[in-house]
Amino acid sequence: MSTSRRDFLFHSGGGLGGIALASLLGADKLLADAPRKRADGGLHHKPKAKRIVQLFMAGGASHVDLFDFKPELVKRHGQEANFGEHVEAFQNGLGPWLKPVWEFKTYGNCGKQLSEVVAPLGDVIDEIAFIHNMIGKTGVHSQGTLLQTTGFNRPGFPGMGCWVSYGLGSANENLPTFVVLPDHRGLASNGTKNWDSAFLPAQHQGTAIYPGTKTPIEDLFPDERAKFVTRDADKAGIDLLTELNKQHANARPGDERLEARIKSYELAAKMQLAAPEALDISKETKETLKLYGLDHGKTSFDKEINPLEETDYFSRKCLVARRLLERGVRFVQVWSGNDNGFPRRNWDSHEDVKRDHGPLAYGMARGASALIADLKRLGLLEDTIVLWTTEFGRMPSSQGGKGRDHNPYCFTNWLCGGGIKRGISHGPSDDFGYKPADRKYPTEVYDVHATILHLLGIDHTKLSVRHNGIDRRLTDVHGHVIEEVLA
Repeated sequence: MSTSRRDFLFHSGGGLGGIALASLLGADKLLADAPRKRADGGLHHKPKAKRIVQLFMAGGASHVDLFDFKPELVKRHGQEANFGEHVEAFQNGLGPWLKPVWEFKTYGNCGKQLSEVVAPLGDVIDEIAFIHNMIGKTGVHSQGTLLQTTGFNRPGFPGMGCWVSYGLGSANENLPTFVVLPDHRGLASNGTKNWDSAFLPAQHQGTAIYPGTKTPIEDLFPDERAKFVTRDADKAGIDLLTELNKQHANARPGDERLEARIKSYELAAKMQLAAPEALDISKETKETLKLYGLDHGKTSFDKEINPLEETDYFSRKCLVARRLLERGVRFVQVWSGNDNGFPRRNWDSHEDVKRDHGPLAYGMARGASALIADLKRLGLLEDTIVLWTTEFGRMPSSQGGKGRDHNPYCFTNWLCGGGIKRGISHGPSDDFGYKPADRKYPTEVYDVHATILHLLGIDHTKLSVRHNGIDRRLTDVHGHVIEEVLA
């Protein structure tokens, strides 16, 4: 016997089904308080944040060269690395101890030490909470990346942004709820699997946008060669497809795929008006463009590339992220680093950390610092979470003299914004940055995900969907809220 989506959600109880049902009924104006219903209505508890921007450093950023200063590495630089135990290295990365490749200095009232290559973050350091005892489950890029983006180290599970989209719904019906800003040079490990909706309804998958390119959103407008396609004809075609799809869906109740396709057509039509405006940074003030380092009058795609190329690339995405967030997008994912190319333009610095990390790290720091300052200036930081992450860190020992191997045993995440304690460092690593100082109580990605959901008003243990006979959730069967980083 078939059942309607509304009946299914009603009978699914007080978990995510109840949240989704509240959103559905509210949209249909069937709730008693629908006219005054807040975007956070029906959540498990009062939220402190409404939106998220995730900054993802693809390839494995080196915590010991950027954020986690280790005097012991300076003291023992060049000496044989003695870990006191057998170490399973990804490659041959167990050479002598390697000191940080840049000098560290103290910043802010909190006295946090940062590498000089990420010095721009010093301007906002008192807003940030660092977590230095993160651990992963694998030193393989694809698995480590999926663990951070989906909560599982294998394909087939929804991205975190998909869960947020499903749980909170849209705050702007003219824009996607979950937007992805990939690296312009290509996709990171797993490609689009990092933001795929998997077994959640398809409309919750991430929408990829490439700011600064000739075609930021693929297939949003007809090809310029198709002169015969007019705006009226385009609308008529979409309306006809929508009607045919509705007739098809009515004959097949319970099949969500058609509904997702209909919603994608509807959203695409709305985005034709809303998206170009949201992506147009020329409307920003000179002061704002200067803040992001975008006041040089060029774009990343000019023949004469600006010397601060990476600043332009990453800052442009950060500014677009801010514009999307203030227009109601719930979750924006900004990527730095791709899977290909040499010299490396990702964070996988096996050969030369200084050469590979240098431009990426400075560009990231300039863009991220500007984003945090801009959100604060606009009053958005108090209910926006900024999450910085990478799939794993890098070893304190050297590889080939100048590089570092993968380190899933310890690395750094940092957060700031809505509900996050300001200017702290939580969970120290050991004297070398090899493993957490307290190996019994590390921080796992599940804990970060649980904390973010908590700040959004969602109990991570209740955010579940029945799939193949199992109640699946972002945090699997793990995770706890990191109370120490909550304001």
